[in-house]
Amino acid sequence: MISVDKKLTLSQVYEVLFNDEPLRVQNEVIDVVEKSHSFLKEFAANKIIYGVNTGFGPMAQYRIKDEDTHQLQYNLIRSHAAGTGDLLSPLQVKAAMLTRLTNISKGKSGVHRSVIDLLQVFVNQDITPVIFAHGGVGASGDLVQLAHLALVLIGEGEVLYKGERRLTSTVFEELGLKPIEVVVREGLSLINGTSVMTGIGLVNFFYARKLYDWSIWLACTMNEVVKAHDDHYSATLNGVKLHQGQQAVASAMREHLADSKLIKKREEDLYSGNNQEEIFKDKVQEYYSLRCVPQILGPVLETITQAGQILEDELNSVSDNPIIAVDDRNVYHGGNFHGDYIALEMDKLKLAVTRLTMLSERQLNYLMNSKINEILPPFVNMGKLGFNFGMQGAQFTATSTTAENQTLSTSMYIHSIPNNNDNQDIVSMGTNAAVIAHKVIVNAFEVLAIQMISVCQAIDLLNYQNFVSSKTKQVYQDVRTIIPAFSEDKPLYPAIQQVKEYLMK
Repeated sequence: MISVDKKLTLSQVYEVLFNDEPLRVQNEVIDVVEKSHSFLKEFAANKIIYGVNTGFGPMAQYRIKDEDTHQLQYNLIRSHAAGTGDLLSPLQVKAAMLTRLTNISKGKSGVHRSVIDLLQVFVNQDITPVIFAHGGVGASGDLVQLAHLALVLIGEGEVLYKGERRLTSTVFEELGLKPIEVVVREGLSLINGTSVMTGIGLVNFFYARKLYDWSIWLACTMNEVVKAHDDHYSATLNGVKLHQGQQAVASAMREHLADSKLIKKREEDLYSGNNQEEIFKDKVQEYYSLRCVPQILGPVLETITQAGQILEDELNSVSDNPIIAVDDRNVYHGGNFHGDYIALEMDKLKLAVTRLTMLSERQLNYLMNSKINEILPPFVNMGKLGFNFGMQGAQFTATSTTAENQTLSTSMYIHSIPNNNDNQDIVSMGTNAAVIAHKVIVNAFEVLAIQMISVCQAIDLLNYQNFVSSKTKQVYQDVRTIIPAFSEDKPLYPAIQQVKEYLMK
Protein backbone atom coordinates (compact mmCIF):
# COMPACT_ATOMS: atom_id res chain seq x y z
CA MET A 1 0.00 0.00 0.00
CA ILE A 2 1.44 3.35 -1.07
CA SER A 3 0.48 6.32 1.10
CA VAL A 4 -0.26 9.65 -0.52
CA ASP A 5 1.04 12.17 1.97
CA LYS A 6 3.93 14.63 1.78
CA LYS A 7 5.87 13.26 -1.18
CA LEU A 8 5.82 10.37 -3.63
CA THR A 9 9.15 8.93 -4.74
CA LEU A 10 9.95 7.50 -8.15
CA SER A 11 10.20 4.02 -6.64
CA GLN A 12 6.70 4.35 -5.16
CA VAL A 13 5.34 5.52 -8.50
CA TYR A 14 6.93 2.50 -10.18
CA GLU A 15 5.19 0.16 -7.71
CA VAL A 16 1.80 1.73 -8.42
CA LEU A 17 2.21 1.75 -12.20
CA PHE A 18 4.03 -1.52 -12.88
CA ASN A 19 3.18 -3.71 -9.89
CA ASP A 20 -0.39 -2.47 -9.24
CA GLU A 21 0.42 -1.46 -5.68
CA PRO A 22 -2.75 0.23 -4.31
CA LEU A 23 -2.89 3.84 -3.13
CA ARG A 24 -4.25 5.17 0.12
CA VAL A 25 -4.79 8.86 0.73
CA GLN A 26 -3.95 9.64 4.35
CA ASN A 27 -6.45 11.39 6.65
CA GLU A 28 -4.00 14.27 7.05
CA VAL A 29 -4.21 14.88 3.32
CA ILE A 30 -8.00 14.86 3.37
CA ASP A 31 -7.94 17.43 6.20
CA VAL A 32 -5.64 19.71 4.20
CA VAL A 33 -7.84 19.42 1.11
CA GLU A 34 -11.03 20.14 3.05
CA LYS A 35 -9.50 23.19 4.76
CA SER A 36 -8.44 24.55 1.38
CA HIS A 37 -11.92 23.99 -0.03
CA SER A 38 -13.64 25.66 2.93
CA PHE A 39 -11.29 28.62 2.86
CA LEU A 40 -11.84 29.21 -0.87
CA LYS A 41 -15.60 29.15 -0.51
CA GLU A 42 -15.37 31.79 2.21
CA PHE A 43 -12.64 33.86 0.57
CA ALA A 44 -14.29 34.00 -2.85
CA ALA A 45 -17.29 35.95 -1.59
CA ASN A 46 -17.28 39.50 -3.01
CA LYS A 47 -13.86 39.05 -4.67
CA ILE A 48 -12.78 38.65 -8.28
CA ILE A 49 -10.94 35.31 -8.56
CA TYR A 50 -9.93 33.91 -11.90
CA GLY A 51 -11.91 30.84 -12.88
CA VAL A 52 -14.29 31.13 -9.94
CA ASN A 53 -16.37 34.11 -10.99
CA THR A 54 -14.63 35.07 -14.22
CA GLY A 55 -14.36 33.54 -17.65
CA PHE A 56 -11.24 31.67 -18.71
CA GLY A 57 -8.18 32.61 -20.73
CA PRO A 58 -8.82 35.75 -22.81
CA MET A 59 -12.42 35.64 -21.53
CA ALA A 60 -11.23 36.31 -17.97
CA GLN A 61 -12.31 39.94 -18.37
CA TYR A 62 -15.95 38.86 -18.13
CA ARG A 63 -17.57 38.63 -14.71
CA ILE A 64 -19.72 35.54 -14.14
CA LYS A 65 -22.91 35.99 -12.13
CA ASP A 66 -23.13 34.08 -8.85
CA GLU A 67 -25.98 31.94 -10.11
CA ASP A 68 -23.88 30.84 -13.11
CA THR A 69 -20.57 29.94 -11.42
CA HIS A 70 -21.57 26.33 -10.85
CA GLN A 71 -22.50 25.77 -14.50
CA LEU A 72 -19.32 27.59 -15.52
CA GLN A 73 -17.19 24.69 -14.27
CA TYR A 74 -19.21 22.16 -16.29
CA ASN A 75 -19.01 24.39 -19.38
CA LEU A 76 -15.24 24.50 -19.07
CA ILE A 77 -14.86 20.72 -18.82
CA ARG A 78 -17.26 19.89 -21.63
CA SER A 79 -15.99 22.52 -24.07
CA HIS A 80 -12.36 21.49 -23.67
CA ALA A 81 -12.94 17.75 -24.06
CA ALA A 82 -11.89 18.09 -27.69
CA GLY A 83 -8.95 15.72 -28.12
CA THR A 84 -8.14 13.72 -31.23
CA GLY A 85 -5.70 11.07 -32.41
CA ASP A 86 -4.70 7.83 -30.75
CA LEU A 87 -5.75 7.04 -27.20
CA LEU A 88 -3.17 7.35 -24.47
CA SER A 89 -2.41 3.94 -23.03
CA PRO A 90 -3.96 2.82 -19.73
CA LEU A 91 -0.50 3.00 -18.15
CA GLN A 92 -0.01 6.60 -19.28
CA VAL A 93 -3.46 7.62 -18.07
CA LYS A 94 -2.92 5.91 -14.73
CA ALA A 95 0.32 7.84 -14.32
CA ALA A 96 -1.48 11.08 -15.22
CA MET A 97 -4.22 10.40 -12.65
CA LEU A 98 -1.63 9.59 -10.00
CA THR A 99 0.13 12.87 -10.78
CA ARG A 100 -3.09 14.88 -10.63
CA LEU A 101 -4.04 13.23 -7.34
CA THR A 102 -0.63 14.04 -5.89
CA ASN A 103 -0.83 17.67 -7.07
CA ILE A 104 -4.30 18.26 -5.68
CA SER A 105 -3.45 16.56 -2.38
CA LYS A 106 -1.23 19.54 -1.50
CA GLY A 107 -4.35 21.54 -0.62
CA LYS A 108 -3.58 24.44 -2.96
CA SER A 109 -6.48 23.95 -5.38
CA GLY A 110 -9.57 24.41 -3.25
CA VAL A 111 -11.35 21.30 -4.54
CA HIS A 112 -14.03 19.23 -2.86
CA ARG A 113 -12.66 16.06 -1.25
CA SER A 114 -14.76 13.93 -3.62
CA VAL A 115 -12.14 14.67 -6.29
CA ILE A 116 -9.45 12.99 -4.19
CA ASP A 117 -11.69 10.06 -3.31
CA LEU A 118 -12.74 9.30 -6.88
CA LEU A 119 -9.25 9.66 -8.34
CA GLN A 120 -8.03 7.17 -5.75
CA VAL A 121 -10.75 4.71 -6.84
CA PHE A 122 -9.82 5.15 -10.50
CA VAL A 123 -6.15 4.42 -9.83
CA ASN A 124 -6.80 1.44 -7.58
CA GLN A 125 -9.47 -0.17 -9.74
CA ASP A 126 -7.85 0.54 -13.12
CA ILE A 127 -10.69 2.67 -14.41
CA THR A 128 -9.08 4.47 -17.34
CA PRO A 129 -10.64 7.65 -18.73
CA VAL A 130 -10.51 7.85 -22.52
CA ILE A 131 -7.87 10.52 -23.20
CA PHE A 132 -6.52 11.37 -26.64
CA ALA A 133 -2.89 12.03 -27.53
CA HIS A 134 -3.57 15.25 -29.45
CA GLY A 135 -4.81 18.41 -27.82
CA GLY A 136 -2.39 19.87 -25.33
CA VAL A 137 -0.03 22.77 -26.02
CA GLY A 138 1.42 22.48 -22.52
CA ALA A 139 1.04 26.07 -21.38
CA SER A 140 -2.10 26.36 -19.29
CA GLY A 141 -1.20 22.78 -18.62
CA ASP A 142 -2.73 19.85 -20.43
CA LEU A 143 -6.10 21.52 -20.81
CA VAL A 144 -7.63 19.27 -23.44
CA GLN A 145 -6.33 15.95 -22.15
CA LEU A 146 -7.18 16.78 -18.55
CA ALA A 147 -10.65 17.88 -19.65
CA HIS A 148 -11.25 14.30 -20.78
CA LEU A 149 -10.21 13.13 -17.29
CA ALA A 150 -12.49 15.70 -15.67
CA LEU A 151 -15.32 14.69 -18.01
CA VAL A 152 -15.20 11.18 -16.58
CA LEU A 153 -15.00 12.47 -13.01
CA ILE A 154 -18.30 14.29 -13.53
CA GLY A 155 -19.82 11.03 -14.78
CA GLU A 156 -19.68 11.72 -18.50
CA GLY A 157 -17.44 10.67 -21.39
CA GLU A 158 -15.95 7.21 -21.78
CA VAL A 159 -13.64 4.87 -19.91
CA LEU A 160 -11.62 1.77 -20.61
CA TYR A 161 -12.58 -0.83 -18.03
CA LYS A 162 -11.64 -4.50 -18.07
CA GLY A 163 -10.48 -4.25 -21.66
CA GLU A 164 -13.61 -2.57 -23.02
CA ARG A 165 -14.37 1.02 -24.02
CA ARG A 166 -17.63 1.94 -22.31
CA LEU A 167 -19.77 4.87 -21.25
CA THR A 168 -18.68 6.27 -17.91
CA SER A 169 -22.26 6.41 -16.66
CA THR A 170 -22.69 2.66 -17.23
CA VAL A 171 -19.52 1.75 -15.36
CA PHE A 172 -20.40 4.12 -12.50
CA GLU A 173 -23.79 2.45 -12.17
CA GLU A 174 -22.23 -1.03 -12.11
CA LEU A 175 -19.65 -0.08 -9.47
CA GLY A 176 -21.87 2.15 -7.39
CA LEU A 177 -19.73 5.23 -8.01
CA LYS A 178 -20.92 8.83 -7.92
CA PRO A 179 -19.53 11.79 -9.85
CA ILE A 180 -17.49 14.40 -7.99
CA GLU A 181 -19.22 17.33 -6.36
CA VAL A 182 -18.64 20.53 -8.31
CA VAL A 183 -18.78 23.42 -5.86
CA VAL A 184 -16.33 26.27 -6.51
CA ARG A 185 -13.56 25.60 -9.05
CA GLU A 186 -13.33 21.83 -9.47
CA GLY A 187 -13.42 22.12 -13.27
CA LEU A 188 -10.52 24.54 -13.50
CA SER A 189 -8.47 22.74 -10.85
CA LEU A 190 -8.74 19.47 -12.76
CA ILE A 191 -7.81 20.70 -16.23
CA ASN A 192 -5.17 23.25 -15.22
CA GLY A 193 -1.74 21.70 -14.83
CA THR A 194 1.00 19.49 -16.21
CA SER A 195 -0.28 16.12 -15.01
CA VAL A 196 -0.63 14.39 -18.38
CA MET A 197 2.79 15.36 -19.70
CA THR A 198 4.27 14.47 -16.29
CA GLY A 199 2.44 11.14 -16.19
CA ILE A 200 3.61 10.19 -19.69
CA GLY A 201 7.06 11.47 -18.76
CA LEU A 202 7.19 9.19 -15.73
CA VAL A 203 6.34 6.18 -17.89
CA ASN A 204 9.02 7.30 -20.33
CA PHE A 205 11.57 7.59 -17.57
CA PHE A 206 11.00 4.06 -16.30
CA TYR A 207 11.21 2.59 -19.80
CA ALA A 208 14.31 4.65 -20.59
CA ARG A 209 15.98 3.18 -17.52
CA LYS A 210 15.17 -0.28 -18.81
CA LEU A 211 16.61 0.64 -22.21
CA TYR A 212 19.81 1.82 -20.58
CA ASP A 213 20.18 -1.42 -18.62
CA TRP A 214 19.65 -3.51 -21.75
CA SER A 215 22.08 -1.36 -23.70
CA ILE A 216 24.71 -2.12 -21.07
CA TRP A 217 23.95 -5.85 -21.39
CA LEU A 218 24.19 -5.75 -25.17
CA ALA A 219 27.41 -3.74 -25.16
CA CYS A 220 29.02 -6.14 -22.68
CA THR A 221 27.92 -9.18 -24.67
CA MET A 222 29.22 -7.63 -27.88
CA ASN A 223 32.60 -7.17 -26.21
CA GLU A 224 32.53 -10.83 -25.23
CA VAL A 225 31.68 -11.95 -28.76
CA VAL A 226 34.72 -10.12 -30.19
CA LYS A 227 36.99 -11.05 -27.26
CA ALA A 228 37.73 -7.41 -26.54
CA HIS A 229 40.41 -6.11 -24.20
CA ASP A 230 39.24 -4.95 -20.80
CA ASP A 231 41.10 -1.66 -20.44
CA HIS A 232 38.54 0.52 -22.22
CA TYR A 233 36.11 0.07 -19.33
CA SER A 234 38.76 0.02 -16.59
CA ALA A 235 38.50 2.22 -13.50
CA THR A 236 41.86 3.81 -14.25
CA LEU A 237 41.05 4.91 -17.80
CA ASN A 238 37.55 6.16 -17.00
CA GLY A 239 38.64 7.74 -13.73
CA VAL A 240 40.55 10.45 -15.54
CA LYS A 241 37.28 11.63 -17.08
CA LEU A 242 35.26 13.28 -14.29
CA HIS A 243 31.78 12.56 -15.64
CA GLN A 244 29.80 10.44 -13.19
CA GLY A 245 27.74 8.83 -15.94
CA GLN A 246 30.78 7.58 -17.80
CA GLN A 247 32.27 6.16 -14.61
CA ALA A 248 28.96 4.47 -13.73
CA VAL A 249 28.75 2.83 -17.17
CA ALA A 250 32.33 1.56 -16.92
CA SER A 251 31.63 0.20 -13.43
CA ALA A 252 28.52 -1.60 -14.68
CA MET A 253 30.53 -3.15 -17.50
CA ARG A 254 33.23 -4.34 -15.08
CA GLU A 255 30.57 -5.94 -12.90
CA HIS A 256 28.87 -7.62 -15.85
CA LEU A 257 32.07 -9.00 -17.36
CA ALA A 258 33.83 -9.98 -14.14
CA ASP A 259 33.43 -13.74 -14.67
CA SER A 260 33.58 -13.79 -18.48
CA LYS A 261 36.11 -16.22 -19.97
CA LEU A 262 36.26 -14.29 -23.25
CA ILE A 263 37.54 -10.85 -22.30
CA LYS A 264 41.28 -10.37 -22.82
CA LYS A 265 43.82 -8.41 -20.78
CA ARG A 266 46.02 -6.15 -22.86
CA GLU A 267 49.05 -6.68 -20.65
CA GLU A 268 48.89 -10.42 -21.30
CA ASP A 269 47.95 -10.19 -24.96
CA LEU A 270 50.01 -7.28 -26.35
CA TYR A 271 52.40 -6.19 -23.62
CA SER A 272 54.07 -9.55 -22.99
CA GLY A 273 56.61 -9.21 -25.81
CA ASN A 274 55.63 -12.59 -27.28
CA ASN A 275 53.73 -11.22 -30.28
CA GLN A 276 56.12 -10.91 -33.24
CA GLU A 277 53.55 -10.36 -36.02
CA GLU A 278 54.23 -7.60 -38.56
CA ILE A 279 50.53 -7.17 -39.29
CA PHE A 280 48.32 -7.99 -36.35
CA LYS A 281 45.45 -10.35 -37.02
CA ASP A 282 43.45 -9.30 -33.98
CA LYS A 283 42.32 -5.73 -33.42
CA VAL A 284 44.70 -3.62 -31.33
CA GLN A 285 41.71 -1.42 -30.52
CA GLU A 286 38.04 -2.26 -31.07
CA TYR A 287 35.60 -0.22 -33.14
CA TYR A 288 34.15 2.83 -31.40
CA SER A 289 30.73 1.22 -30.93
CA LEU A 290 32.45 -1.37 -28.72
CA ARG A 291 35.31 0.62 -27.20
CA CYS A 292 33.58 3.95 -26.45
CA VAL A 293 30.50 2.61 -24.65
CA PRO A 294 31.22 4.47 -21.35
CA GLN A 295 31.67 7.73 -23.23
CA ILE A 296 28.49 7.20 -25.30
CA LEU A 297 26.15 5.79 -22.67
CA GLY A 298 27.49 8.00 -19.85
CA PRO A 299 25.65 11.13 -21.00
CA VAL A 300 22.62 8.99 -21.81
CA LEU A 301 22.54 7.78 -18.20
CA GLU A 302 22.99 11.30 -16.83
CA THR A 303 20.18 12.60 -19.06
CA ILE A 304 17.81 9.86 -17.90
CA THR A 305 18.71 10.51 -14.26
CA GLN A 306 18.18 14.24 -14.64
CA ALA A 307 14.80 13.63 -16.26
CA GLY A 308 13.79 11.48 -13.30
CA GLN A 309 14.71 14.20 -10.84
CA ILE A 310 12.71 16.83 -12.72
CA LEU A 311 9.73 14.51 -13.08
CA GLU A 312 9.73 13.69 -9.37
CA ASP A 313 9.80 17.40 -8.54
CA GLU A 314 6.93 18.14 -10.94
CA LEU A 315 4.95 15.17 -9.61
CA ASN A 316 5.13 16.59 -6.10
CA SER A 317 4.56 20.21 -7.10
CA VAL A 318 1.37 22.21 -7.51
CA SER A 319 0.80 22.99 -11.20
CA ASP A 320 -2.56 24.71 -10.74
CA ASN A 321 -3.53 28.35 -11.17
CA PRO A 322 -4.51 30.23 -9.14
CA ILE A 323 -2.95 28.83 -5.95
CA ILE A 324 -5.02 28.72 -2.79
CA ALA A 325 -2.85 29.64 0.21
CA VAL A 326 -4.77 28.91 3.41
CA ASP A 327 -1.92 29.96 5.72
CA ASP A 328 -1.60 33.34 3.99
CA ARG A 329 -5.36 33.61 3.62
CA ASN A 330 -4.82 34.63 0.02
CA VAL A 331 -5.17 33.43 -3.56
CA TYR A 332 -2.15 33.88 -5.84
CA HIS A 333 -2.37 34.12 -9.63
CA GLY A 334 0.54 33.09 -11.83
CA GLY A 335 1.71 30.42 -14.24
CA ASN A 336 2.57 27.20 -12.41
CA PHE A 337 0.71 25.31 -15.13
CA HIS A 338 3.43 26.02 -17.69
CA GLY A 339 5.11 22.82 -18.86
CA ASP A 340 8.60 24.00 -19.82
CA TYR A 341 10.43 21.81 -17.33
CA ILE A 342 8.82 18.64 -18.66
CA ALA A 343 9.00 19.71 -22.31
CA LEU A 344 12.74 20.29 -22.15
CA GLU A 345 13.40 17.03 -20.31
CA MET A 346 11.33 15.02 -22.79
CA ASP A 347 13.24 16.54 -25.69
CA LYS A 348 16.53 15.72 -23.97
CA LEU A 349 15.32 12.24 -23.13
CA LYS A 350 14.36 11.38 -26.70
CA LEU A 351 17.74 12.67 -27.92
CA ALA A 352 19.48 10.39 -25.43
CA VAL A 353 17.31 7.40 -26.34
CA THR A 354 17.88 8.01 -30.04
CA ARG A 355 21.62 8.06 -29.38
CA LEU A 356 21.26 4.76 -27.51
CA THR A 357 19.33 3.40 -30.50
CA MET A 358 22.07 4.50 -32.86
CA LEU A 359 24.65 2.68 -30.75
CA SER A 360 22.54 -0.47 -30.93
CA GLU A 361 22.19 -0.16 -34.70
CA ARG A 362 25.95 0.25 -35.15
CA GLN A 363 26.67 -2.76 -32.94
CA LEU A 364 24.09 -4.72 -34.92
CA ASN A 365 25.78 -3.70 -38.16
CA TYR A 366 29.08 -4.97 -36.76
CA LEU A 367 27.47 -8.38 -36.22
CA MET A 368 25.91 -8.38 -39.69
CA ASN A 369 29.00 -7.37 -41.66
CA SER A 370 31.44 -10.27 -41.88
CA LYS A 371 34.07 -8.03 -43.50
CA ILE A 372 34.15 -5.92 -40.35
CA ASN A 373 33.89 -8.55 -37.61
CA GLU A 374 35.87 -11.24 -39.49
CA ILE A 375 34.57 -13.95 -37.17
CA LEU A 376 30.92 -14.45 -38.18
CA PRO A 377 29.08 -15.33 -41.39
CA PRO A 378 27.10 -12.50 -43.01
CA PHE A 379 23.93 -11.59 -41.10
CA VAL A 380 24.81 -14.20 -38.42
CA ASN A 381 23.40 -16.70 -40.89
CA MET A 382 23.45 -20.20 -39.41
CA GLY A 383 22.13 -21.75 -42.63
CA LYS A 384 23.53 -22.09 -46.16
CA LEU A 385 25.00 -18.83 -47.42
CA GLY A 386 23.18 -17.52 -50.47
CA PHE A 387 20.25 -19.86 -49.87
CA ASN A 388 19.37 -18.72 -46.34
CA PHE A 389 19.35 -15.14 -45.08
CA GLY A 390 19.72 -15.11 -41.29
CA MET A 391 18.97 -11.67 -39.81
CA GLN A 392 19.28 -9.80 -43.11
CA GLY A 393 15.63 -8.79 -43.29
CA ALA A 394 15.52 -7.81 -39.62
CA GLN A 395 18.46 -5.46 -40.08
CA PHE A 396 16.40 -3.42 -42.55
CA THR A 397 13.78 -2.97 -39.84
CA ALA A 398 16.35 -1.90 -37.27
CA THR A 399 17.91 0.59 -39.68
CA SER A 400 14.62 2.17 -40.73
CA THR A 401 13.40 2.38 -37.13
CA THR A 402 16.62 4.05 -36.05
CA ALA A 403 16.20 6.56 -38.88
CA GLU A 404 12.66 7.30 -37.69
CA ASN A 405 13.99 8.01 -34.20
CA GLN A 406 16.52 10.41 -35.63
CA THR A 407 13.73 12.32 -37.37
CA LEU A 408 11.45 12.28 -34.33
CA SER A 409 14.20 13.78 -32.17
CA THR A 410 13.55 17.27 -33.53
CA SER A 411 12.70 19.51 -30.58
CA MET A 412 9.11 20.28 -29.57
CA TYR A 413 10.29 22.63 -26.81
CA ILE A 414 11.28 25.31 -29.31
CA HIS A 415 8.14 24.97 -31.43
CA SER A 416 5.88 27.34 -29.57
CA ILE A 417 2.84 28.53 -31.53
CA PRO A 418 0.85 31.40 -29.96
CA ASN A 419 -2.85 30.58 -29.58
CA ASN A 420 -5.90 31.27 -27.43
CA ASN A 421 -6.28 34.78 -28.91
CA ASP A 422 -2.57 35.27 -28.09
CA ASN A 423 -3.31 34.93 -24.38
CA GLN A 424 -1.06 31.88 -24.51
CA ASP A 425 1.63 33.69 -26.50
CA ILE A 426 4.44 31.24 -25.63
CA VAL A 427 3.72 27.58 -24.91
CA SER A 428 5.80 24.54 -23.98
CA MET A 429 4.36 21.78 -26.19
CA GLY A 430 5.26 19.51 -23.28
CA THR A 431 2.55 16.94 -23.90
CA ASN A 432 3.54 16.54 -27.54
CA ALA A 433 7.16 16.24 -26.42
CA ALA A 434 6.25 13.47 -23.97
CA VAL A 435 4.10 11.59 -26.50
CA ILE A 436 6.81 11.71 -29.17
CA ALA A 437 9.47 10.71 -26.65
CA HIS A 438 7.36 7.66 -25.85
CA LYS A 439 7.28 6.72 -29.55
CA VAL A 440 11.07 7.05 -29.69
CA ILE A 441 11.40 4.80 -26.64
CA VAL A 442 9.12 2.09 -28.06
CA ASN A 443 11.08 2.23 -31.32
CA ALA A 444 14.30 1.77 -29.38
CA PHE A 445 13.00 -1.43 -27.80
CA GLU A 446 12.32 -2.78 -31.28
CA VAL A 447 15.88 -2.09 -32.43
CA LEU A 448 17.35 -3.60 -29.26
CA ALA A 449 15.15 -6.68 -29.67
CA ILE A 450 16.62 -7.28 -33.12
CA GLN A 451 20.13 -6.82 -31.79
CA MET A 452 19.34 -9.18 -28.90
CA ILE A 453 18.29 -11.99 -31.24
CA SER A 454 21.33 -11.38 -33.43
CA VAL A 455 23.84 -11.48 -30.60
CA CYS A 456 22.34 -14.74 -29.35
CA GLN A 457 22.81 -16.15 -32.85
CA ALA A 458 26.44 -15.02 -32.69
CA ILE A 459 26.98 -16.77 -29.36
CA ASP A 460 25.68 -20.01 -30.87
CA LEU A 461 27.72 -19.67 -34.05
CA LEU A 462 30.90 -19.24 -32.01
CA ASN A 463 29.93 -21.88 -29.40
CA TYR A 464 30.48 -19.36 -26.62
CA GLN A 465 27.50 -20.45 -24.51
CA ASN A 466 29.73 -21.73 -21.70
CA PHE A 467 32.32 -18.95 -21.91
CA VAL A 468 30.17 -15.82 -21.59
CA SER A 469 29.64 -14.17 -18.22
CA SER A 470 26.91 -15.39 -15.89
CA LYS A 471 24.91 -12.19 -16.50
CA THR A 472 25.10 -12.74 -20.25
CA LYS A 473 24.22 -16.41 -19.99
CA GLN A 474 21.07 -15.84 -17.95
CA VAL A 475 19.55 -13.49 -20.51
CA TYR A 476 20.80 -15.63 -23.41
CA GLN A 477 18.90 -18.59 -21.94
CA ASP A 478 15.77 -16.47 -21.50
CA VAL A 479 15.87 -15.33 -25.12
CA ARG A 480 16.45 -18.85 -26.35
CA THR A 481 13.19 -19.92 -24.70
CA ILE A 482 11.49 -17.32 -26.92
CA ILE A 483 13.39 -18.01 -30.13
CA PRO A 484 15.72 -21.02 -30.32
CA ALA A 485 18.80 -20.86 -32.54
CA PHE A 486 17.67 -21.10 -36.17
CA SER A 487 19.27 -21.84 -39.50
CA GLU A 488 16.17 -22.22 -41.69
CA ASP A 489 14.40 -19.05 -42.80
CA LYS A 490 11.11 -18.22 -41.11
CA PRO A 491 9.06 -15.09 -40.37
CA LEU A 492 10.87 -13.22 -37.59
CA TYR A 493 8.23 -10.67 -36.66
CA PRO A 494 6.58 -12.80 -33.92
CA ALA A 495 9.91 -13.41 -32.18
CA ILE A 496 10.95 -9.76 -32.47
CA GLN A 497 7.68 -8.73 -30.81
CA GLN A 498 8.08 -11.32 -28.05
CA VAL A 499 11.66 -10.29 -27.33
CA LYS A 500 10.56 -6.64 -27.31
CA GLU A 501 7.91 -7.50 -24.71
CA TYR A 502 10.55 -9.38 -22.70
CA LEU A 503 12.78 -6.29 -22.71
CA MET A 504 9.93 -3.98 -21.68
CA LYS A 505 8.54 -6.07 -18.84
